[in-house]
Amino acid sequence: MSNTPSTMQALGTPAPDFSLPEPSTGGHKTLADFSDAEALLVVFLSNHCPFVKHLADHLAGFATAYQQRGLAVVGVMANDVASYPDDAPERMKEEVARRGYTFPYLFDESQEVAKAYHAACTPDFFLFDADRKLVYRGQYDASRPSLDTPVTGSDLSTAVDAVLAGRATAEPQVPSVGCNIKWKAGNAPHSFG
Repeated sequence: MSNTPSTMQALGTPAPDFSLPEPSTGGHKTLADFSDAEALLVVFLSNHCPFVKHLADHLAGFATAYQQRGLAVVGVMANDVASYPDDAPERMKEEVARRGYTFPYLFDESQEVAKAYHAACTPDFFLFDADRKLVYRGQYDASRPSLDTPVTGSDLSTAVDAVLAGRATAEPQVPSVGCNIKWKAGNAPHSFG
């Protein structure tokens, strides 16, 4: 199991635009579709990654609870599905049903959205405020698949609570750790500088 950390993109960075298909509905979602939300959480996920599997059920409940409080949540799957067929769009549909995701789970086939967000791992969390400026990028909590620590979502929930209350998010922020994004041959970014 590889341990790839998130890139810790600069706070204050604007949310990159996107227009991606949603396999479970056959529709498309764009950044503008969430413009009315008080805050936006973009999560890079995959179906096969042990780090995602470790927290997926908890994340489903977390998202549902916070969506009722004004947080928009979007999942994005950017892995190379030719090499990782468990992450293919039809499997994404199954994952939505299995986990009970109440948020759109989008397919970034070109991997351009993952590059724009500087996503490096799954799971990778990017929380934006009402102005769509990055206010949190870090771990869900301190639990890991190899640790006997309960999944709580405490780090992310503390950040979301702050944003929804109009407060600054706390520092320091601990990088998320997970499986590396499975880049297509020749598509991996050289660096995120």
